[in-house]
Amino acid sequence: MERREFIASLVAGGGAGMCVDLTLFPLDTIKTRLQSQQGFYKAGGFRGIYAGVPSAAVGSFPNAAAFFVTYECTKSLLGAGEGLAAPQAAPVTHMLAASLGEIVACLIRVPTEVVKQRTQASPSATTYQMLLATLREEGVQGLYRGYRSTVLREIPFSLVQFPLWEYLKTLWSWRQGHTLYSWQAAVCGAFAGAVAAFVTTPLDVAKTRIMLAKSVCGQHTEDNPYQCGWFHLPGSLREGPPLFAVAARPL
Repeated sequence: MERREFIASLVAGGGAGMCVDLTLFPLDTIKTRLQSQQGFYKAGGFRGIYAGVPSAAVGSFPNAAAFFVTYECTKSLLGAGEGLAAPQAAPVTHMLAASLGEIVACLIRVPTEVVKQRTQASPSATTYQMLLATLREEGVQGLYRGYRSTVLREIPFSLVQFPLWEYLKTLWSWRQGHTLYSWQAAVCGAFAGAVAAFVTTPLDVAKTRIMLAKSVCGQHTEDNPYQCGWFHLPGSLREGPPLFAVAARPL
């Protein structure tokens, strides 16, 4: 990848990610509270829907920039090889590039996501207070609670979204005989993202509950046997994600 393309991916990816995260933040708060094990209204309902926004503002640009730089660099490297340069291998290239991009981006995304979601589910606390509480109770590793579950959510999401996005762009461009306009690429991205979000909603519910579990992990009680770690996944699948949470994530 040339220097110009690297800088373009860094700035455009980071700027786009920041705009999306901040613009749709209220919807993200509602989604988090719908997925919370304590219930929507106990988690804050429609009050303080911008709780946790400083965490999102700080992390969204470097997170999105890390993803798109990794994605474009990986596509460039894989495209240079003979086996993966063929047109029929393009979906595999996009899947591998997106998966690697998510693994790298999650190193930045998860700490900000933990603080953000805990603040969203506890609107009486500020982002700074939640950060200090997490570090005091769980240490730095508390900021990476849910890293594996986030990666397990993001990789299937990207495996669906990016090959579908690239395919739709190629198909539409071929049918109209010229490169897509920006709004057309956005429509393709919106459709691909909605499909991927719908498919991975159960994994997103599990990820949210793991991040919200805090230091109570390990307290296996009769009232709440699915409070900790990987137990959230079968518990969430058994319950089924709430209808509005299923709708909120694709939106």
